[in-house]
Amino acid sequence: MSFDKDLTRALAGAKVDTAHDLGHIRRVWANARAIAAGEGIAVSRALQGAVWLHDLVAPPKDDPGRALASRRSAEAARPVLARLGLSDEEIATACHAIAAHSFSAGIAPQTQEARILQDADRLDALGAVGLARVFAVAGTLGRPLYDPADPFATDRGLDDGRWALDHFAVKLLRLPAAMQTATGRRIGARRAQVLRGYLATLAEEIGTAPPGW
Repeated sequence: MSFDKDLTRALAGAKVDTAHDLGHIRRVWANARAIAAGEGIAVSRALQGAVWLHDLVAPPKDDPGRALASRRSAEAARPVLARLGLSDEEIATACHAIAAHSFSAGIAPQTQEARILQDADRLDALGAVGLARVFAVAGTLGRPLYDPADPFATDRGLDDGRWALDHFAVKLLRLPAAMQTATGRRIGARRAQVLRGYLATLAEEIGTAPPGW
C-alpha cells in the first residue's frame, strides 16, 4: 500500500535503538493486523499511522524523560500525519493511540486503535523476539545478565535497573494478563511460555531452581 510506503519514508532519519528500529515497527504492524482480525475490527488509517509512528521519539530506557516519550512521539507525529492527508479526527485518534501505547506513560487507552496498538507493541516484548530485545537493551545499558548470588531474586528485591533477568518478573511476564484485547491475551500467553522455557533452561544450566515467576 502506498500509505505504508509514505509512512516508511516519514521514519527516515528517526533516531532509534536496536529494540525500536524499523524491524520492531514492522512486527508491531503485523501484530496489530493480527489483533484487529482476531477482534473482527477493520484496520483504519489512524491505526496504521499510529503503529508506524509510535516510536518517533525513543530515548534510552534509562533516560530520565523516558515516561514522556510516547507523548513526545504523539506530538511529533501530528505534522507527519497531516502531511500524509489524515483528517483532524484521524490525527487525534492516532495521537491518542501513540501516547497511550507506552507501559511507562500510564495512559489508559480509550479507543479500539489505542487498545490494539498497546497490545501489538507489548506482544513484541514477548516470545523469541522479546527475549532477544530484552538482552539487546541490557547490553546497550551495560546491565549484567543476572545477580550471581541470587539469579532469580529469591532473597532480595527485584531490580531490573540493575539486573537484566529481573525484567522478566518486573514487567514481561505480567504483560499477557494486562492486554486490552482477548486476541492480545491469547497471543501473549503463548509467547510468555517461550520466556518461561528460557528461564527453566537457564536455571538448569546455572545449577539453581527455576523461578516461580
